[in-house]
Amino acid sequence: MNLTYEVIPDEEIEYCRELCNELMAFQKAKASITPELFDSMNFDTRMVPSINSAIHNYIVIVKDNNQIVGYVYSNISPKESYSNEFATFFDLSSVHRPNVGCLSQFYIKDEYRKYGVGSTLFKMAMEWLKQFDEVEDYFIFVSNGNDEALEFYKRKGFSVSHEILDGFITVLRSN
Repeated sequence: MNLTYEVIPDEEIEYCRELCNELMAFQKAKASITPELFDSMNFDTRMVPSINSAIHNYIVIVKDNNQIVGYVYSNISPKESYSNEFATFFDLSSVHRPNVGCLSQFYIKDEYRKYGVGSTLFKMAMEWLKQFDEVEDYFIFVSNGNDEALEFYKRKGFSVSHEILDGFITVLRSN
């Protein structure tokens, strides 16, 4: 393994297309609560709109030689962007500042898990998020059935805040 971590600009998000679509398929396969909701979720419907609506974006890809094997996408966004036709992700009144930080997408190909790649990506994302003094609330949204991710984030200091959409998503929070 020859792993390298590369921060990419928004204009290069196309590098994440394949892995983002793999993430959506992975989440659907794990889900026991309304997995069909993932049928319309893909790179074009999830990542592109999120990047376009965020104030700041941070994307890190992991390569093994020249093959992209993982990525993390985090953003700083207005708290109101988390209340839309799909769901209200948290009680907006519980966030006192106008913007929130979100570790939005995180995916590593199966054969690259358990080598510290996730911890490295998580650390990079959190260091980036924490540099914004005007943000004090950080969220991660975990799809149902992805217990490994839920436990990973809890070990990293996030706490379960609540569930939305009848348990389809677990909201984790740190501040």
